[in-house]
Amino acid sequence: MDTEGTHDAPHTVPPPPHGAPRPEPTVPRPAAPPVAPSAAAPPPPVAPPRAPHEAAPEPPVLRWLRTPRPAAAPGIWTYGHRPRPAADPDRAPLRQLISGAVISGLCGWLLWSLLWNGYLGPYWAWPMDLLVPDAWQAAATPGDEMAYAIASWAYYGLWIAGIAVVFGRLGRWPELLGRVAGPLLRRMREGAPVAKPEPDVDRAQWPELRAAGAVDAADKLAAEARAGRMNDVDVARIDHAWRAARGGAGGIASFTDTVLRHGAAAEAHPSGARDLVRRTAHHDLLAHQVRIGVAADHERNPYQHRGAGLALDPGLLGTSLLAVGPSGSGKTSRVLKPVVESMCLQALARRCAVVAVGPVGADLGPDDAFDVVVRIGRPGQDTDLDLYGGTTDPDEAAGILAEALVGDLATGQPGADGRRAATVLGQLLGPFRTAYGRFPSVPELRELLDGAQEPVAELREALRAAGATAQLRELDARARQSERPGDTGALLADRIALLDRPAFAGFFDTTGRTRQVSLRSLDQPLRVRVELPERGHAEASRILARLVLAQFTESAVARTDRSLFACLVLDEAAHTITAEALRGLQRLRGANAGVVLTLRALDDVPEALRSALLGAVGCRMAFAGVTTWDGARFAEVWGKEWVETRDVTDRQIIAYSTAGKVFHALRRVVTGKAATAKAITVRTVERERWSASDLANAVPPGHAVLSVTSVRGEHAPPVLVDLGR
Repeated sequence: MDTEGTHDAPHTVPPPPHGAPRPEPTVPRPAAPPVAPSAAAPPPPVAPPRAPHEAAPEPPVLRWLRTPRPAAAPGIWTYGHRPRPAADPDRAPLRQLISGAVISGLCGWLLWSLLWNGYLGPYWAWPMDLLVPDAWQAAATPGDEMAYAIASWAYYGLWIAGIAVVFGRLGRWPELLGRVAGPLLRRMREGAPVAKPEPDVDRAQWPELRAAGAVDAADKLAAEARAGRMNDVDVARIDHAWRAARGGAGGIASFTDTVLRHGAAAEAHPSGARDLVRRTAHHDLLAHQVRIGVAADHERNPYQHRGAGLALDPGLLGTSLLAVGPSGSGKTSRVLKPVVESMCLQALARRCAVVAVGPVGADLGPDDAFDVVVRIGRPGQDTDLDLYGGTTDPDEAAGILAEALVGDLATGQPGADGRRAATVLGQLLGPFRTAYGRFPSVPELRELLDGAQEPVAELREALRAAGATAQLRELDARARQSERPGDTGALLADRIALLDRPAFAGFFDTTGRTRQVSLRSLDQPLRVRVELPERGHAEASRILARLVLAQFTESAVARTDRSLFACLVLDEAAHTITAEALRGLQRLRGANAGVVLTLRALDDVPEALRSALLGAVGCRMAFAGVTTWDGARFAEVWGKEWVETRDVTDRQIIAYSTAGKVFHALRRVVTGKAATAKAITVRTVERERWSASDLANAVPPGHAVLSVTSVRGEHAPPVLVDLGR
């Protein structure tokens, strides 16, 4: 597969084998070089011998470093991007150019034929007769004959060249040649080796390090790249470490020492991995982009976008992305999987933390691409999900859990108010943590919500023994409220019972016997995948999806160190969008975090929240096959634009003279049509960028319409994307 040089660097260090123990994600390991490959590893392929004069080929990472990345509009794939020339409104169609070139060529050939055969008289040969010596014309000697022949053919060549220039201009041959041969020439230039730039601007020579005085480190890294021991992940990781080192006292000296000791393996990821086992998408880790397709050459697309690659990056995903389309439209395979793969690579470069959530079977990447894989509901798992998100504050834990349990019911069922649910949970979580030093497990919380006499009595005795008077008052208040009709505790007990099933018996443990994944670790380059038990436990899966979304938004905003981009990818986000979740999405823009959501249809979101959802996210994507009513929502949020329209009207020509009437009658007999004249009216009107009907019927399979907005406020209009290129 053509990777455009963006990830051809060899895997210098093999990843840990499948099933090997992985480090605890919440406790980072010190940066250390990975262990060298074992002797059992297969030897690298032996390159064929080179001739003595042959130079050693440069590693692909050098070309990747030196490829230009010009500034472009948001969403444009900048690796090797060449902006299109300005649009020419008078540009002739290709068919017209071809026909004009053929006609002008025939006319030029006819003129030369008439001159050569003497049909236009001998006058065109007079200049040669005047300039050529008489001795050459008489051909007295073989030398004179040869000289006359050469002069004659030179004269004829001048005439042919003149005719070609005149008729070539008339037939616009240069424009036709540039139109036809230009893309061939561009491909040849792209395939040619990238010219080696000057050392002070050559990325492969690390000019920023040299300018800051870290010449030894720059020389070491340049040598590692030339020797083929460095890949694009190493470059991105070391570049990130360098930028962090410049901001601290003594950071440059420490950075230089680490690079000199470990080379390309410096500042490695806590897992020791320096690349993924395999990649399925095009990545540019210098620009932090992943390519998802090419803008189609469509009249609805902006001129500068047509034919350009389209990509996503943290600067866009920081405004969150919503993708809507039916099953099989390519949401997971062509968008989510490349995004997750990009986030995992950037996590290895210590730039990102990613959490990917999806049902069992969702292809979000192989297990070896992640540090931790949590399979909820599968027996024999050694990792677990923290039900309370790693917090120690009972009120915060109560708010997150209330959102997960009754967030989808807050607008549709009596007693399902999120604030009341959080109050009820807080009245139990606070006393329980005070009494036992931990939060209750799922069975214990269910018993407390049900008002079971024995657990409540034991909790009350433990609080009395600890002298926690304030917590006793909370527990008494919970007892009084539970006697009222329509108490929220009963609803919460019913909802938590969905997680108190035999399939989940070994999960959500709060006693410390299992290794739990906490989203409080988003300040580390963490790679986590969570599999939800969709089959047989659909409602429980929705609760868990809302739980992860609530924990992510709360943890991402609460981080003190926001240098890492935190990304949550949630496949099939049906019934997870609530009013509180939308408020959380809007807070992520300023927290260097974002969420990627997919939906089969907007019907999976409450009617009152559909427009608010499209307004809360900055990147919107409508896939082929969306319904007309979903298309109407996208058309409304994308708005309208001013376009120029042409109205052509046929007006019948009325003849007043006798000859004119006879001519019109003959024309009607011959052509069967009356004599008409066309009237063209040009107007500027306002039109929807993409109408609901176009989105539902005019988007081809394998395509989607994408609009993006950056965290800096830059935005691009909706573009039709070919996701297969």
